[in-house]
Amino acid sequence: MKAKNLAALVLAVGLLAGCGAKEEVDIPVYEVEPKPLQTQVEETPSTSEEETEATEETEEIVAEDLIITERKVVDGKMQSYLTGEWKDAEVASRRNMAVMMPNNKAAMPQYGISKASIIYEAPVEGRVSRLVCLLEDYDDLEYIGPVRSSRDYFLYESMAYDSIYCNWGLARPFVEELINSDRVDNVSQAVAGINKPAAEAFDRISRPGYATEYTGYMYIDGYEKAVKRLGYETEYRDTFEQAFTFANDGHRAEYEDADSATLIYPGGKESNRGGFSDAKSYFAYDEKDGLYYRYQFGGAHIDEMNNEQLTFSNVVFKVCHGEVREPSNLDYLAFGVHGEGDAYVFTAGKVIKGTWERKSDYAANMFYDEDGNEIVFNQGKTWVCIIWDDYEEYIYYE
Repeated sequence: MKAKNLAALVLAVGLLAGCGAKEEVDIPVYEVEPKPLQTQVEETPSTSEEETEATEETEEIVAEDLIITERKVVDGKMQSYLTGEWKDAEVASRRNMAVMMPNNKAAMPQYGISKASIIYEAPVEGRVSRLVCLLEDYDDLEYIGPVRSSRDYFLYESMAYDSIYCNWGLARPFVEELINSDRVDNVSQAVAGINKPAAEAFDRISRPGYATEYTGYMYIDGYEKAVKRLGYETEYRDTFEQAFTFANDGHRAEYEDADSATLIYPGGKESNRGGFSDAKSYFAYDEKDGLYYRYQFGGAHIDEMNNEQLTFSNVVFKVCHGEVREPSNLDYLAFGVHGEGDAYVFTAGKVIKGTWERKSDYAANMFYDEDGNEIVFNQGKTWVCIIWDDYEEYIYYE
């Protein structure tokens, strides 16, 4: 984090009151050393070296108090890397599972989705959307699903969070090489194209009236058996940098000068099958609890497990270059989720327009405002929409 960015951050946070390819996107892979979150401040001119050092020290203490930097275990709990909230240390420190789930109307409702700390949504063929759901707190789940097939842009996004990637099927021409490489730890159903199948993690559940592809679920005990058998590390590895920068306890990122945005439509208010999704999804902000409520297909987005509506502290629109892959009749899409692009971060009822940046497979998604300051997220769950850049104009909020 740049010094000027952190100095600006102190002013931005308030205290709480009472994709371009014929077959696939050509994305370079970089080998980089992980960068721990730094706590630096802008130098303040003074008339003496002693005054300068004292001022810098004071500002650093203030900045560290406003945002979460190092994670520490206190009474067996630690602040989550994915939400910033206090959780059991063994939960907060273990690698999350990234589960592929369908999001078309014929598959609804999903089971266990409300347990996800971070959800990515992006269009797939047919312009329906699909999700990858990152779960760290899943001990009380028996199963989750339905589970669906992989697309490489979801897999690339999960790599930024050191996830163990879970899927049932894959678009083989665009995913097979990557998912079977030593760059990915995956728990995948035994289907063609998977070199290390984990059939013990999956089974079908009877859903009368549903198509077969919406009956496949992942069982948590089977997942854990597969992770052990495959020898995957269960705690976050050194390649994991961060999810987002969160406001610390007792503080809230308010962004008082930003535009208000309490109704958010990633694909616009009308049907937009050419772009984001035909779900007509949107988020409605409730200032009473500071959460965004998710809606789609004309009603609330509900988890079948608890019959509760999905809510989030932060919503992000990550605008990416996209293309239809060849052969075009299959309508497989490609999105460039590395590099940089436009971004819209919604938190506390405000919209902060700026940019995103991601330098490598394992690098964090970094979000900056229009002045280059890193955007601070409020503690809680986050929903990220991958927006095809050709359809950015359809984004609507009020």
